[in-house]
Amino acid sequence: MSNTAILQMDAVSITIGARQLFAPITARVAGGECLTLMGPSGSGKSSLLAFVAGTLDADFTAHGRVHIGGVDVTPLPPERRRIGILFQDDLLFPHLSVGANLAFALPASVRPAAERRRRINQALADAGLEGFADRDPATLSGGQRARVAVMRTLLAEPQALLLDEPFSKLDAMLRGDFRRFVFEHARKSSLPTVLVTHDEADAQAAQGPVIRLAAG
Repeated sequence: MSNTAILQMDAVSITIGARQLFAPITARVAGGECLTLMGPSGSGKSSLLAFVAGTLDADFTAHGRVHIGGVDVTPLPPERRRIGILFQDDLLFPHLSVGANLAFALPASVRPAAERRRRINQALADAGLEGFADRDPATLSGGQRARVAVMRTLLAEPQALLLDEPFSKLDAMLRGDFRRFVFEHARKSSLPTVLVTHDEADAQAAQGPVIRLAAG
């Protein structure tokens, strides 16, 4: 799943009513690099991610443009932007097996069925979960579910990855392991990545530039 896209934000700012959440941001995130956004609650970190993803609430007004791989994705709906997102919760489908959760993410162009199975099994192997395809997600530990969520996101072949505090609900030991897992796979896939976090340790693990947002 090689990817060499560049994520570019050009003079992006967001307002709600007459209040500007943060000063305009211009940033370039290369494939395999992670840009970290930090700042107090209400400074607009998650709203910025939502604008990049195309899911910003209509109560907000955004300015600026977002380019991925040289393409202006600003006018595109979310499903056409090819952006993967990880949240605090894993959001696995409870009515599907682990393998079916992964299969859901595979592009329809991946054929035949044997190739789809191969990719699912490879993803499970990469996550250290060989043989888990038929398992109910409810039987997995929090760390295992989190790894499945990462592999599901990567199987969709995104051109960029957004991380909205995906480590915050894990305990200290799991958090460190999961951070390494996410960043290693993002770099392996050469994905430009943007991380939102309150944790300085997350920013250090990302090994990339940091933008600190302050209201206004």
